[in-house]
Amino acid sequence: MNIRLNPNVWPGGYAAVSELEPVATAGHRRLFQRAADHASAFRDRVADRGPRPVISAAALQARFDGPTPEVGQDPLAVLDALQAAADPGLTAASGPRFFGWVIGASDPLGVAADMLTSAWGQNAGAYACSPAAAMAEKVAARWLLDILRLPEECSIGFVTGATMAGFVCLAAARSAVLAQVGWDVEAEGLAGAPPVRVFVGEDGHVTVPAALRYLGLGSHPTRVPTDAQGRMDTTALQVALSLGTGPAIVVAQAGQIHTGHFDPVGELARICRKHGAWLHVDGAFGLWARTLPEMAPLTAGLEEADSWSVDGHKWLQLPYDSGFAIVRDSQAHRRAMSITASYLPPAEESEYDPGQFVPELSRRARGFAVWAQLRALGRHGIADLVRGHCALARRLARRLAGEPGVTVLNPVALNQVTVSFGTGTLEECNGLTRATVAQLQADNICLAGGAQWRQHFVLRLSLIAAPLVEADVDRLAAAILAAWRQVRSATRQRQLAPS
Repeated sequence: MNIRLNPNVWPGGYAAVSELEPVATAGHRRLFQRAADHASAFRDRVADRGPRPVISAAALQARFDGPTPEVGQDPLAVLDALQAAADPGLTAASGPRFFGWVIGASDPLGVAADMLTSAWGQNAGAYACSPAAAMAEKVAARWLLDILRLPEECSIGFVTGATMAGFVCLAAARSAVLAQVGWDVEAEGLAGAPPVRVFVGEDGHVTVPAALRYLGLGSHPTRVPTDAQGRMDTTALQVALSLGTGPAIVVAQAGQIHTGHFDPVGELARICRKHGAWLHVDGAFGLWARTLPEMAPLTAGLEEADSWSVDGHKWLQLPYDSGFAIVRDSQAHRRAMSITASYLPPAEESEYDPGQFVPELSRRARGFAVWAQLRALGRHGIADLVRGHCALARRLARRLAGEPGVTVLNPVALNQVTVSFGTGTLEECNGLTRATVAQLQADNICLAGGAQWRQHFVLRLSLIAAPLVEADVDRLAAAILAAWRQVRSATRQRQLAPS
């Protein structure tokens, strides 16, 4: 039986769907449509809103707060209340004025596919739970390996992001290097196991020691010296590995978070093979440079590693959360992650169990959005995104470097630009840079933040949110220079003021 929706069923002034709908679907259609309306309205305005929320934490909490609900409320009203409460606290990361961290813009196609994923309610832990989710993930994994030009025998675990991807890859590494010396870590654990030596560049990302800590390998790996741009010293690694024996893991980097530069992975791979060490590459955003032929000198040798971690919610512009743990030795990968039980039917030969390559049995069907985004962009579309952002980063660096008192600290290899302000002592420059970052954030024209790079406090800029055009970068440059000029002027006035 069909009836026409009654606009008075749920109050709030929302227009009813005009066509006839079954009674059972009336509620969810109106909810889904209202959610889509709120989402569209946010995206319509995102370019015009301040990129950084300015509401206080207390005021934001008050918008969500209240007594514990005792009686259920109207679903449509609850959805509207959620939108109203959240809106002033939302960061405009999907807009063209956000450069604070390496965060993609959640492309509308990926968001739409993710909406379908939520509506379908699939558990992607096993083929039997959702054959469609499993096969979308299997095909998307093959496409990813092709696009990133990595060995086709690799297995991929679809995880939340590069942090968990690194955890999964290093779990496979731990399993493999201990197996080489006859220790079954999955069965016996780490108590009594031969020690695993881990080597990380001095400028490795903070998530690497976190993953090592989660794996029981400790958060203090051997730190290998790096050069001025954060690239690992190959001779130093060779010496460090030669000083001991036994299981070893080396973690390299493709895309240093401040400079964008890459470790010489091809050379590191040859050293690791000589010493029987597993080489993992943290390529959270930099691995996507593999899509550009002109980046070959930067990305050479990446395919020689044993595992790679990379984000999907960065340059692939997928909605949060999305990351990929890529492992050459699929047996070690499966051994480290697999979960079995009598009530979980094993996959047949032609089937695929994506949950055997990740630490979660209950897991979101992330493969649908990945499949859709890869199909929508294609190899050339992804390359165009990466190429465009790198060109814009170089444009920004040129604009900033032309201003007196502004120093770009990194030759722009990728999409990262690191800047300091002032011409005095290091302490004076750090103070001026802190003041400029604070002024830029107070102006709230564009969002970018400060960071510590070696002895410098710097303004760190990440150009990765799509779509970005030259006008967006020119606005960013103008906002930075305006903040710097204001700080410089105020400093001069203080210096000239009578004591």
